[in-house]
Amino acid sequence: MSERVRIDKWLWAARFFKTRGLAREAILGGKVRIDGHRVKPGRQLSVGETISVSRGEDDYLVTVLDTDGRRLSAQLAQQKYEEDPESIRKREAAAEQRRLARAERAERPRRPDKRQRRQIVRFTRKND
Repeated sequence: MSERVRIDKWLWAARFFKTRGLAREAILGGKVRIDGHRVKPGRQLSVGETISVSRGEDDYLVTVLDTDGRRLSAQLAQQKYEEDPESIRKREAAAEQRRLARAERAERPRRPDKRQRRQIVRFTRKND
């Protein structure tokens, strides 16, 4: 376990982002904060610091447990940090809300497509 590591490298190693470039863009875009403050990609990260990461529609609030910069398997990468229980609850609630909204949209009737419009026209002309 090393003493300090760059935040962009750690986010990549902890598997929050697929590449270091994506991690760097997120940091520069203000999607990553350490202890509530915006940072630069070269900022050195220490054990015990609290990081908030906004990735897509999900927000993570994690505490750094390991500053190793090596990218490991997903199970081992999750041991590099501890996520706040409140953060987990909010993320799961938001995912459930999105799932319900998606199911609601799927149930709505759609406009007829071209074939269905032709069938409607044929049907209405027969009855006239």
